[in-house]
Parts: sequence; C-alpha cells; structure tokens
Amino acid sequence: MSGAPKLAADTGLATNGGMELAGMGGRKGLLLIVSGPAGSGKTTVCERLLGDFSPALQRVVTATSRIPRAGEADGVDYHFLDPQEFERRVRAGDFYEHARVHANRYGVLRSTVLAKLDSATDLLLNIDVQGAATFRAAAASDPALQGRVVTVFIMPRNIEQLKARLAGRGTDGPDEIARRMATALHEIGQWRNYDYCIHSGSREEDYHGIHSIYAAETLRTSRRA
Repeated sequence: MSGAPKLAADTGLATNGGMELAGMGGRKGLLLIVSGPAGSGKTTVCERLLGDFSPALQRVVTATSRIPRAGEADGVDYHFLDPQEFERRVRAGDFYEHARVHANRYGVLRSTVLAKLDSATDLLLNIDVQGAATFRAAAASDPALQGRVVTVFIMPRNIEQLKARLAGRGTDGPDEIARRMATALHEIGQWRNYDYCIHSGSREEDYHGIHSIYAAETLRTSRRA
C-alpha cells in the first residue's frame, strides 16, 4: 500500500496523512470571573495567572467616567469615557455590567468582551458577587456569552484568617475592617452560585487551584469552534 492511510469515516479523523483532525477548529475564548471577599487573596492569584498565561489570557479592561491619573493610558488601564458618554452608553445597553463607586462610574462594555472572545482570547475579570451575578444572568440570555463564562469563588479558610489578612495590610482602621468584614459575610453566603469554590489555604495552594480550573476549562470539547 502507498500514499496516506485511509481512516474510517465514522472516526471523525481526516484522511490527509493524519496531520490534522477533522472538525478540530480553533478554540472559543472564555471569560473567567473570580470573586471573593476583601482579604481573600483573589487579586494576588489573578495577577499571577495573568502573568503566567498572557497573552492568551488577558484582563478585562473596564470603562470608567473618572479622569485618567498620571501614567494611565486609555484602552490599557481603562476605557475613559466622560460622564455624558458613559450615561449615553448605559441607555444604549452597551454595558454587560456597570455600577457607581463613590463619585465615579465603572462598567464592562459588551464590545470589549466580545471582541476578545471572538478572537479566541480568554479574559479574566476580578469582580464582586453582585457583578458576577449580573454576568451569570447575561450568560443565560445572551447567545454570545452562553457556555463561555466560568465563575470561581475564593472562600477564606475561616473568619479569623480573613480578619488577620485585612489587619495585616496595615491600610485600614478598625472601623473600615469591621465594614469589610460585614460585607465579606454577605459575599461568603453567595458561594454556591459559582461554578467552582476554592477553599483558601496558602497563596501557593490557592494559585494551584485556580491554575487547575483555568487549564481544565480551556480543554473542554465544547470550546472547540
């Protein structure tokens, strides 16, 4: 016999010498959402994950109505919109999620997310439980997001660990720590709404957990184009 081997039609494999697999197109991008109370260590593990997987995994660049600070670049740190433009885009339904924080507004533009996902780039979003709930609702109703959102909650080992981490920052007074602790207790009650829950241990253990989740999710057959 000579030439490329012929494979059975029902295997789903190409017959062009075995170099390619039939139907194995590019992978669809996913949106990895990470939440957890202040002091849970979510920002640390998110930054490390971005460092290890960039440029395949990128941070969601959010929009804001505030004025850029020194050294900040539009489209890199934030999408800077003046208050009138921000409001216009809210009314137009251009945001997946938006909120007011003190005197400024912040939000995630649909166009920002979909442009990256459609180019097979994965996105990471560190967001609170309310924002995560908004994205879950969007994923249930928006075909462009269905099956592409993965949510992870980082659960403190116990209240004592969380309080120790907050106090260890050295940036907040007793009243602010008490406020953050009250918020944390509310957020912890939402953990069952997430796809995954990492029970916090050491920084290395937490990172291993989120690394494993992301790596496994990228291999799902449902993410093949």
